Parts: sequence; structure tokens; C-alpha cells
Amino acid sequence: MKSRESLVRLKAFQLNEKRRQLAQIGTMMGELERMCAELEQQIVAEEKKAGISDTNHFAYPTFAKAARKRADNLLGSLRELKVQKDAAELAVEEADADYAKAAALEERDAGQRLGRAG
Repeated sequence: MKSRESLVRLKAFQLNEKRRQLAQIGTMMGELERMCAELEQQIVAEEKKAGISDTNHFAYPTFAKAARKRADNLLGSLRELKVQKDAAELAVEEADADYAKAAALEERDAGQRLGRAG
């Protein structure tokens, strides 16, 4: 029953790969959140320095406008990553179930082989 053993190894590999992808998405999300927080701090500092926090004011700092746009873009990317993370979590659950099923079949086959040999 080498094919079952190969199947178990394949399912374990797929599960580990899905977990790695999920972790990678989490890392990217954390990095984007950190970047957003830094941009927000820079925006606040620039607004404080200029004394203008109204984004529609004609003298609103150009850097703050650009940083705000960048932060908005990052938040959009975070929303997209959240959708990808949800999909990746489902993929991990499915891969885990597939692995458990393959491992159970291998265990059953191993038990039958022992029963026949003994």
C-alpha cells in the first residue's frame, strides 16, 4: 500500500503549504497595518506642523494629502488581503480534513496488514 503512504505524504505537504500561505498573508497584513499606523502618525505630525487639519483647505499640506491617499490605498489592500485570508483559512480547513481522511485510511490499511500478518 505504498500509494496510501504517498497520498498521506502528499496531503501533509499540501496542508503545510496552505498553512504557509496563510501565515504569509498574515505577515503581509501585519506589515500593511504597521505602515498605515506610521502614515497616520506622519499625517498628524504634518497637520500639527501646518496647523491645518481640514483636507479641503487650500493650504492643506501636500505631503499629508499624499500620505492620506497612500494610507487609503493600503487600507484597500488590507481589505483585499482579509478576503484572501478568509479563503486561505477555508483552504487550510479543507486540506486538514483531506489529510485526516488520508491518514485514517493509511492507519486502517496498516491495521489490516498487521492483522493478516499476525
